[in-house]
Amino acid sequence: MLRIVLAAIILVGLAATAFAAPSRIIILRHGEKADPWKLCGIGLQRAQALKLNYLGQDAAKSLFEADEPPAFFFAITPHTAELASPAVKSWNKPIILYSAMPNGSKKDMAETLNTRTREAANNILANPTLKGKTIVMVWEHKHIADPKLDAKYEREAAVTLRQLFSLDILPGVPAAWPDDTYDYFWIVDFPKNSNVPSKFSMVKQEFGMSFPKVPANDWGEPDGLDASSGCEVKD
Repeated sequence: MLRIVLAAIILVGLAATAFAAPSRIIILRHGEKADPWKLCGIGLQRAQALKLNYLGQDAAKSLFEADEPPAFFFAITPHTAELASPAVKSWNKPIILYSAMPNGSKKDMAETLNTRTREAANNILANPTLKGKTIVMVWEHKHIADPKLDAKYEREAAVTLRQLFSLDILPGVPAAWPDDTYDYFWIVDFPKNSNVPSKFSMVKQEFGMSFPKVPANDWGEPDGLDASSGCEVKD
């Protein structure tokens, strides 16, 4: 009898853990880069603009409900941590870093990004501390959505947030995050007691005239930056 009771308790605990998804996950990309380690000046301006307009405490167009501030901010690379830092500091919170540092070969970095993205997503969906909360993930764009990675890795070993969070079951979720697009949020909502998303929306970052040098190109369009900007640009 005691074994039956203990088994029932374990099953209840496992069920609670299995449905421990946040109520909302806000996903965005890091800012414009200077090199593999640092943001360029425009990327740093974007970080400040995000704090003041969307992600910081008392932001002008806050993405958070008054009674539901962000529980945690997650990052993965130096670029993502640098972008998140001003907003996180305004909340007096730490950044949870699933560390992937560009100090090895490109192959090593790719494998680290795969592993750390998978670890972060799996932990976020199963962590009871996050259940019903709003969290922010600042991430590397190919590990948000990339059809080449999706095709290479089966769902059981997925490496993009698009697959790991089952965003591909929702209408309107882009298959890829374009290289020149830095100025959007993906907002994903989960129903109570479920780790299957129910709603997806995209919000464009708009800063008006306060940060005129920060690109505000539409999804998939060129950002207009060249080498004179001090930012890393593709040939």
